[in-house]
Amino acid sequence: MSKCKICGRGPQFGHNVSHSMRHTKRRWNINIQRARLAVDGKQQSVAVCTRCLKTLSKAQ
Repeated sequence: MSKCKICGRGPQFGHNVSHSMRHTKRRWNINIQRARLAVDGKQQSVAVCTRCLKTLSKAQ
């Protein structure tokens, strides 16, 4: 899983905790989408998280 090119957010790690309190490792992946954005005045395909994508669409 890649990171967001704008904010740098990546996957987070933690534990699944069952009813018997056993801890097993798990990972929360962020929602990465490919979007075409203007980077240095040129259109580029960039991997962006949906939080940044929503913020960018509000700014336009």
